[in-house]
Amino acid sequence: MTDARVLLDTTVSTADEMGALGARLAAVLRAGDLVVLTGPLGAGKTTLTRGLGAALGARGQVSSPTFVLARTHPTTAGPDLVHVDAYRLSDPVELDDLDLDWDAAIVVVEWGRGFVDGISDAVLDVEIVRATGAAASTDDLDPDDVPDEPRRVVVTATGTRWADTAL
Repeated sequence: MTDARVLLDTTVSTADEMGALGARLAAVLRAGDLVVLTGPLGAGKTTLTRGLGAALGARGQVSSPTFVLARTHPTTAGPDLVHVDAYRLSDPVELDDLDLDWDAAIVVVEWGRGFVDGISDAVLDVEIVRATGAAASTDDLDPDDVPDEPRRVVVTATGTRWADTAL
């Protein structure tokens, strides 16, 4: 495994820009890739995944899988998109119990830090940070209703799979 390296450190100001960033990520993804999304409620994790899914031609609405834990979206561009939400999981074993096809799909795991360790030696870690003091409380809002506000997005790649990748 190679050391982690930052592929992108940018500011995203709107939901449309977050979706466009998802599309940008989709352009470098292939079967077997694991993307971990980290950020507070309402940060834009599902919005980024929705943009990624649109770029891949995912069938079905890409929405938060919080209550179903995982959704598989066949795509027109190749491998399935598997969208996982680990928020309600209490142990990494529960993620393993979902019996996901890690090798044949592009797997995006929201709240995945600490849950996907050891699944792959090649990971794209996407951290979304809302500015301090921004939106005092958006936790009770539907993620689609969170107001536009700047977020810092840092994409860090770990593993030889990403050695020659640029975003």
